[in-house]
Amino acid sequence: MNRYPLWKYIVIAVALLIGTIYTLPNFFGEAPAVQVSSAKGTVRVDAALMGRVETVLKEAGLEHQGVSMDATGQNNFTVRARFADTDTQLKAKDAVDRALNRDASDPSFVVALNLVPRTPQWLAALHAAPMYLGLDLRGGVHFLMQVDMRQAVDKRMEALTGELRTLLREKNLRHTGISRSGSEVEVRFRDDETRKRADGVIRDFNRDLLVRDEGSGEDLRLLVALSPNASRDIQANALKQNIGTLHNRINELGVAEPVIQQQGADRVVVQLPGVQDVARAKQILGRTATLEIRLVDEEAMAANSPGAQSVPERRPDGSTRMVPLRRQVVVTGDQLIDANATFDENQRPAVAVSLDARGGAAMRQATRENLKKLMAIVLYEKGRGEAISVATIQSEFGNRFQITGQFSTQETNDLALLIRSGSLAAPMEIIEERTIGPSLGAENIERGFKSTLYGFLAIAIFMVVYYRVFGLISAVALTANVMLLVALLSMLQATLTLPGIAAIALTLGMAIDANVLINERVREELRAGRTPQQAITEGYDKAFATILDSNITTLIAGLALLLFGSGPVRGFAVVHCLGILTSIFTAVFVSRALVNLTYGSRKKLGSLSIGAVWKPGTTAGANAK
Repeated sequence: MNRYPLWKYIVIAVALLIGTIYTLPNFFGEAPAVQVSSAKGTVRVDAALMGRVETVLKEAGLEHQGVSMDATGQNNFTVRARFADTDTQLKAKDAVDRALNRDASDPSFVVALNLVPRTPQWLAALHAAPMYLGLDLRGGVHFLMQVDMRQAVDKRMEALTGELRTLLREKNLRHTGISRSGSEVEVRFRDDETRKRADGVIRDFNRDLLVRDEGSGEDLRLLVALSPNASRDIQANALKQNIGTLHNRINELGVAEPVIQQQGADRVVVQLPGVQDVARAKQILGRTATLEIRLVDEEAMAANSPGAQSVPERRPDGSTRMVPLRRQVVVTGDQLIDANATFDENQRPAVAVSLDARGGAAMRQATRENLKKLMAIVLYEKGRGEAISVATIQSEFGNRFQITGQFSTQETNDLALLIRSGSLAAPMEIIEERTIGPSLGAENIERGFKSTLYGFLAIAIFMVVYYRVFGLISAVALTANVMLLVALLSMLQATLTLPGIAAIALTLGMAIDANVLINERVREELRAGRTPQQAITEGYDKAFATILDSNITTLIAGLALLLFGSGPVRGFAVVHCLGILTSIFTAVFVSRALVNLTYGSRKKLGSLSIGAVWKPGTTAGANAK
């Protein structure tokens, strides 16, 4: 007799039930939608806005499939209206945009196109959601961004110049000037004794610096440069910081499962699945801004000279003037920890900024030593700087201050977003852009689905023809395997791509291989003269070790792809590894449960429907049919 204890049947039934529930959302597809989010820090997205959107759609005669308010981040909400087709979606976007943004030059809301799941409410209440689809299946936008590594090193050298100036002043070591000279910082001295003392102080200050002396007589110099390892670390950290910053900015867009990864030594790939409003994405990502606070070179300004560096400043009347800056950077963007759009004491739009401890100390010292002098806040985009605020230092301040200037409310919101989401350690530029439409994604899904379906049907037909009832049981177990794999991907909210569909097709072949091993083992036991019940027991028990060994070796290869691969390879590996786990469960336990239910209760079992069992000197085994 072959029977499982009751608890095993219950575990298998519960697993299949959970698998069914979490697989279902993937069959409902996605609906075209219009998404409304706030464009200003002073504008809230609430239930009243949701009511306004419903009213606008009703007055425009546009039918919708539901309007909801969803959270896209901490204290961030959007209103989404779903529609039956893209034509209605486009008309609704225009109608809602006109109604909510009376002044197109200063919009209060961002009205964008999007795609949202059609999952029924009862499934959503169980937190059942469809898998995320990758860019190749869902459509969206792909950016390739180039990081200017030279600028990252230049910024560090500029900061090093200021640090050395402060260090020598604190150690009371007199010098005749500190300046940048290409990739080195040049420190000049009058006597050799001071130079030697400064050499030791600088070496103790930072072991990653290369220091060498040069010159003679009254022309004594120390040349300070970064070591090759330090330069490589700066570039690697700049790339990591930029990737983190891009993550923060994309979170502001509310994109689900974005792909942001390094490509080569100085490039970053950004993929935003499901994003249809490409202009809004470029607006946020394309503004690869870095912020610096510098003192104005007032002597150069009085002499109408460009000074060390000059940047334009926008004037109230729309004209521009060039503002010469000192070389030393007081505060860099990586020292800014928070920013919010606000209003100053005169009710003009402003940005309230908070600095970390290091930035606050530098700001406090700079403002204390330069009262009544000009300070500029410079925004660098694509290597070009613009002074967004030039103001006189009225008093000493530190960790908190306001940026004021000729801003609109929208501009302060955008600037606060850039600062809040983090500063880029080095400028970046979009060098490649590709857009994949939803129609192409739907075509890829259809082709991938058909290839998997046809492969499944071919395997199922072969198994039923060759192994009869045992083949049918194997086909049912294979169906359960695919269902559990899709359920796991949905529960983990993994991203499915075309390589992932290929991994599902491969999983089908590997899963049925385990059933073939079991069926052939049962046949061998029947050929050896075992009774049908004994053949079932021995066949499953002996095949299990072989199945486990083969799947473990394949799992090791899959884990290697997962750990060392990236992009499509990693997507393939995730589905592949999960597929191995579900294959073992369904091929061994689910199929055994079905065999037990079919044959296990029969006390006098004469034969098994497992196809022809060939024996030497006979045409077919007596214990099979």
